[in-house]
Formats: sequence, structure tokens, C-alpha cells
Amino acid sequence: MKSPPANVSRMSVKEQILEAIQRLPDDIGYRDVAEEVAFLAAIGEAGKDIEAGRAISNEQMKARIAEWTGK
Repeated sequence: MKSPPANVSRMSVKEQILEAIQRLPDDIGYRDVAEEVAFLAAIGEAGKDIEAGRAISNEQMKARIAEWTGK
């Protein structure tokens, strides 16, 4: 599978999905296409969370897990 284009952030959602579909093999099923679209949506949502400051570092997450598990 090819890497996404470098200017992906300037592409519309429709353009990003069409690019992703073009990268997929010809014999792919509907579920696989749906999973690819869901993956792109998750990446977009994560990017918005990061921009809004709703992200934590790996170290902060490790500390939280240690609190939850008592380790």
C-alpha cells in the first residue's frame, strides 16, 4: 500500500477517501473499504484532539495505568 500524499491535511475528506480507495487492491471487499474509511476518520479525530490539547504523553499514560493497576 502506498503512503498518503504529503499534502493530505489540505485535501478535503472526500479527496482523502478517494485517494485511499485508489491505493487499495482491486479485489478488496466492502468491509475492508469501510474499515479504511473508519481508520481515516479516527486519524482525523485524533488530529483534532491533538490540536485542541486533548492529548497526553506516553509517560503520562503510563503513570495513569500504574495508578489504575496499583503497580
